[in-house]
Amino acid sequence: MTDVFSIKDYNFPEGFLWGSATAAHQVEGNNIHSDRWYNEQKKLKKNSVYEVSGAACNHYNMYEEDIRLLKTLGHQAFRLGVEWARIEPEEGLFAESEAEHYIRELALLKENGIKTFVTLVHFSVPKWFSDKGDFQNLDNLKYFKRYLNYIVPKISPYVDFWNIINEFNLGLNEARLTHKFNSVIYHAKGYHIIKQYSDKPVSSAHALVQYYGKRQNDVFDRVMQQYKDIVDHEFFFHAMRTGELVLPGRDGIFDREIKDTADFWSINLYTREMVDSRKTDLSSKRYPFTETRMLPMNFYLDEFYPECMYHNMTRLKDKPIYITENGCSCNDDDFRIVYLAEYLCALSEAIKDGADVRGYLYWSLLDNYEWWTYIPKFGLVDVDREHDFKRTPKPSAFFYRDIIQNNGFSQEILSKYLKHMPRVDTSLPILK
Repeated sequence: MTDVFSIKDYNFPEGFLWGSATAAHQVEGNNIHSDRWYNEQKKLKKNSVYEVSGAACNHYNMYEEDIRLLKTLGHQAFRLGVEWARIEPEEGLFAESEAEHYIRELALLKENGIKTFVTLVHFSVPKWFSDKGDFQNLDNLKYFKRYLNYIVPKISPYVDFWNIINEFNLGLNEARLTHKFNSVIYHAKGYHIIKQYSDKPVSSAHALVQYYGKRQNDVFDRVMQQYKDIVDHEFFFHAMRTGELVLPGRDGIFDREIKDTADFWSINLYTREMVDSRKTDLSSKRYPFTETRMLPMNFYLDEFYPECMYHNMTRLKDKPIYITENGCSCNDDDFRIVYLAEYLCALSEAIKDGADVRGYLYWSLLDNYEWWTYIPKFGLVDVDREHDFKRTPKPSAFFYRDIIQNNGFSQEILSKYLKHMPRVDTSLPILK
C-alpha cells in the first residue's frame, strides 16, 4: 500500500517543459473523410447504441477557447494532431482551407507562448488511403510522402517538435508485425522529408508498456515477458540506434536512412501489462490485489504502477526524452491527483538516475472520445457534450497548474486539493 501524503517534496530540472496532449480525431469532431469515421458508422448500423465520435469535443470550432484554457492552466506545451483526412479528403485533392485552419491554430498557440508538438498521423488516416492498404503496403509510401511534402512546409514555422506517427509499435499477430515493420520505413522517410523544411526535433510517439511476467520466478513467463518487450519495443529502439530493422517472421534489413531518425524518445506511458506464458495470447488479468476499479466498465488502466515510469526512462539514457502521453482515466478526480503525484515522483527519480527527461505532457487536456466510447475520463477538463461542450477544469487541473508553477511537487500543494486518499466506488461493476 502507498500513501500519497507520505511522498516527499521533489522538483524538476530548470527549463523542464510542462503541458498536455490530444489527438485530432478524439477531440475535433466530424472527421468525416477518415477511416475511423467510416468504421464507426458501419458499427453504428449494426448496433444502434454504439458510440461514435460525432462532434467529439468540438475542438475544431473551439480551439481558441481551448488555447485560453491552456494559458489559464499554465501549460507551456501542447500536443495536437494535424488530420490528414481533412487535408487530403480525396486522393490527390488537397483542401487549402483545412491547412489554413491548422496554421491559424498553431499560430495562436505560438502567440500565447505555448510550444507545439505536432502529430502527423494519430491512428486515423483518409478513407481512400485505408482502402489502398494504408501502412500495410509499402507501395503507398508515395502517397504519404506527397502528404508530408504538402503540409510540412506550410506548418513548419509553427512547430517545435514533430511526431510522425503515433504508437505503431504494439501487436504480435501477422498484420501488426507487417504494420510496424513498414511503419519504421514510413517513419524514416518522413523524418528526412521533415528535415528538408524544419530544423526542429523529430520522432514518432512510442507506446511503452511495462511487460511483467505474472510469475516472476517462472522461466517461461520471464522469457515471454522479454519476447514481448523485444517485439513491441526494442525492435524500434534498435532500428533508431543502428539502422537495423529486426522482427520475427521477417528477413531483417539494414538501411542507413533509418539510423538516427529519432532526435528524441517520444514516450506514451501508462502502466504495465501482465504476461502469462500459459495463455495463447500471452496476456493475463492483473493481480486482484493491485486492481483499482475507477470506471463503470472493463478498461485496461485499472492499476497504479508508477514503477514503470522509472524502469522505462532509465533504459533510454542515450537521447533526450519527452513524455508525450501519461494519464489516469477515472470518475473520481481525486484518483487523478494521486496518479500525477506518484508518476511524477517516479519520473523525478529517473531523472536523478540519469534519464534525460525534458518534458511531460499529460493525457489529456479534455475528456475525449476514447476510440469507441466516451466513458473513460482522462481529461483535466470536463466537457459537457449535452450543453454546448462547456469546459470545466477539474481540481486536478489546478493541482497540475500549481505543480507547473512550482516546477515540482510539494505536500503544501497536495493539501490544497486532496484531503484524504480516494476510495473506489463500490457501485462500479466488479471485474469478472
